[in-house]
Amino acid sequence: MSRSARLHADGLMRCPWPGEDPLYMAYHDTEWGVPEYDDRALYEKLILDGFQAGLSWITILRKRENFRKAFDDFQPEKIALYNAKKVHALMNDVGIVRNRAKIEGAVASAGAYIKIMDEGPGLSKFLWDFVDGRPKVNNFRTTASVPASTPVSTKISKELSARGFKFVGPTIVYAFMQATGMVNDHLVTCFCHETCGRTPRSPRLKAK
Repeated sequence: MSRSARLHADGLMRCPWPGEDPLYMAYHDTEWGVPEYDDRALYEKLILDGFQAGLSWITILRKRENFRKAFDDFQPEKIALYNAKKVHALMNDVGIVRNRAKIEGAVASAGAYIKIMDEGPGLSKFLWDFVDGRPKVNNFRTTASVPASTPVSTKISKELSARGFKFVGPTIVYAFMQATGMVNDHLVTCFCHETCGRTPRSPRLKAK
């Protein structure tokens, strides 16, 4: 369904997907599309996008603090050392998405992260080099115009997979690119379209 930006009670025009959910609107306003260059934060978002596969992002967003506690605040050096006992414990953690393949994928991706950090160029530079270091600004007017994947997300997907990252298909990678500001896919009538590239990352949002 083709949807354009909508006017909210606070007088702001937003992309339609957050609806009226306060947590989702805050995420849309302060995180989604804001350029992220921190290596560890990029790893966290990539893993969470992998957990989102087959689910809605709001489901993951509401569980994000639980994920952070369960996964040692997404410190790759710790996650890479997870053993079968830890994976079993995570499979019994009702606060996260209990999917063995995704949990084991996060462990494998932690190892891939450590390797790319140790051997170069680092995760942030590796990813941002695909868009020449700055956000690609799109000018979509409806959600129907926004692609699910692109040739660039397909290329990144292949490179990440080759390096050992898991759950990094082209669609997941494009959602990741949107969220981390590698592309600006706020609709042109959304108030964030003109500002998100200049907005500093906000402190971590917490579900209430």
